[in-house]
Amino acid sequence: MATKKPRLKQAATAVFVPQTREQCNDAIRQLGALQRNLARLSADLGDAQAAVKEEFETRAEPLRNRAQELFNGLQMYSEGHRAALTDNYKVKTVVFTTGEVCWRLDTPSVRLLEDEARVIAECEVFGLDHFVRRTPTLDKNAIKADLENALRLEGLRIVQNEKFEVKPFDMELAEVAA
Repeated sequence: MATKKPRLKQAATAVFVPQTREQCNDAIRQLGALQRNLARLSADLGDAQAAVKEEFETRAEPLRNRAQELFNGLQMYSEGHRAALTDNYKVKTVVFTTGEVCWRLDTPSVRLLEDEARVIAECEVFGLDHFVRRTPTLDKNAIKADLENALRLEGLRIVQNEKFEVKPFDMELAEVAA
């Protein structure tokens, strides 16, 4: 048999209840003042947040610019020495002491080189009806999922751009044995 959890009794909350018309007027006045003060505080909070955000954006701008300069320089060096760095393009990641650079392929995108109706007709000839949506447009997601068959179609070109990445390592000093 399951044991019952003890129920906690909630204490009654003291609530101000006006006893006269004058107390009602006074309570309404106080409530209005409190609401106006809350609105002022909310506006002040918005102003303070905007000022803090602006200050930090101003402080962050030179850091962003320097980071972009370093990234661009690393990319230029790596692209210029790619064959040597990647052992004649055998690897896509190069590990340095403080991090790595790598070349990764973006998600493939599908671009039409010819009229879409002609490509749809070509899909039907090759039995690739799953590339065609019921409303006669090409299903680019299906094409990306079946790139091997998509490459047989003359009216399509599969584009896959390569992007460059830099990944610094988070390094810590070795601990000294006691």
